Amino acid sequence: MPTILFNLGLAFMTSMMGLSLQRSHLISALLCLEGMMLTLFLMLTTWATEQQSSLLFSALMMLLTLSACGAGTGLSLLVTTTRTHGSSNMNNLNLLQC
Repeated sequence: MPTILFNLGLAFMTSMMGLSLQRSHLISALLCLEGMMLTLFLMLTTWATEQQSSLLFSALMMLLTLSACGAGTGLSLLVTTTRTHGSSNMNNLNLLQC
């Protein structure tokens, strides 16, 4: 089990590093955020399986629901910025003038 948690922790850190270093396009930032949420979900799922608690499983479903809502909001922002500015390149966006 520790190798699974190590691999999931490594995937979380890779997504975090990708989010901090690759900020040129909005879609890449959204993919990194989604990767972070999915690895967090998988880590909490393995921990809840070890603990065998039904309360943790309901919290996991709430986390997954909030993750899906965040992904939907991010994609709607992506579509909106692409329609108004012509591209999803974050270097061209000036959020103070939108």
